[in-house]
Amino acid sequence: MSPELIIVIILSLVFDFLNGVHDSSNIVATMIASRAFSPRSALALTAIANFLGPFLFGVAVATTIGDEVAQSSALNIDVIIACLVGAIFWNLLTWFLGIPSSSSHALIGGMVGAVVAGAGFGSIKLHGLEKVLIALFASPVIGFVIGFLLTRVIYFLARAATPEVNWFFKKGQLITALAMAFSHGTNDAQKTMGIITLSLVIGGYITDFHVPFWVIALSATAIGLGTALGGWRLIRTLGGKFYKIRPVHGFSTQLTSGLVILTASFLGLPVSTSQVVSSAIIGVGSSERLGKVRWSVAQEIVAAWFITIPASALVAAGIYWLILLVK
Repeated sequence: MSPELIIVIILSLVFDFLNGVHDSSNIVATMIASRAFSPRSALALTAIANFLGPFLFGVAVATTIGDEVAQSSALNIDVIIACLVGAIFWNLLTWFLGIPSSSSHALIGGMVGAVVAGAGFGSIKLHGLEKVLIALFASPVIGFVIGFLLTRVIYFLARAATPEVNWFFKKGQLITALAMAFSHGTNDAQKTMGIITLSLVIGGYITDFHVPFWVIALSATAIGLGTALGGWRLIRTLGGKFYKIRPVHGFSTQLTSGLVILTASFLGLPVSTSQVVSSAIIGVGSSERLGKVRWSVAQEIVAAWFITIPASALVAAGIYWLILLVK
C-alpha cells in the first residue's frame, strides 16, 4: 500500500473521529438536558450504537458518496487528501467555536472544491451531486415538520395524563436514543467508508466500487471513539440554548431524528445529523408555541449550514493547489 494511500486512510479516520466528536452532541444533548441519562452513560450508550450501526444496516450511503458524486477515472490521491483536509479544517473550526455545523456538508464541499481544482467541473457527476444536495437540504425541513406534528400528536394522546407520564418519556429515551445513535452510525460512518473505498479504486487496489469489511470496521471504530469522547461545547448549544428541554422534548426529537436519518440511510441518501437534530429540536419546541424557541440561535445555525459547503470547498481547493506547489 502506497504512502499516499496510507495518508488518505489516516485522514479519513481523523475526519470520522471528529465527526463522532461533532455529532455526539446531536445524539446525547436532549438525553442529558432532559435528565433522562447522565452524560457518561449517554455517551457510552451512543458510542456502542454508533459502532454497531454500519454493520447492521448496509453501505448504500457509502456507494453514493464514493461512486456517484465524482468521476473516479478523473481523480487522484492528491484530490482526496485536499478534500479531507478541507473538511477536517472546517470541523475543527466549528468545534472550537461551538457551532453545530454539518460534517456532511464539510465533506461534500471539500470533495467538490478539490475535484474542481484538480480535474475540472466536468468530473462532477451532476445527477449524483444533485441527489446529495437535495437530501442534505430537504432533510432538516422534513425533520422540522415531523418533529412539529409528532409532538402535537403526543400532546393530544397525553392530554389527560398525570405528571407521572414524564417517567415514560424519560425511560422511553433509551429506545429513541438508541434508534438515533444506530441511524447516525449507519449514515455518517458510511461517508468515510465511501472516501476510503474510492481511494482504493483510484489506487488500483480494488477493481470496482465495493466496501471491504476492514474499511467498515475501521470507520465504525473511529466514529464510535469520537462519540465516546463527546463534543461538550456543542452539547451545551443543542441542549440548552434553544429552550429548556423536558423529557417529552427529548423523546420526540430523538424519535423524529432516528426516523428521518434511518430512512435516508436505507435509500442511500447522505444527510446531516446536525441539521436533522437541530431542526427537529426547533420543530418540537415550535409545536408548543413559536415564542418558545430562541430563534437567534437557530438563525446562527442555519447560517452555518449555508456557509459550510462553499467554505470547505474553497479550503479544499486551496489545499490542492498547495500540494501541487510542494510537489
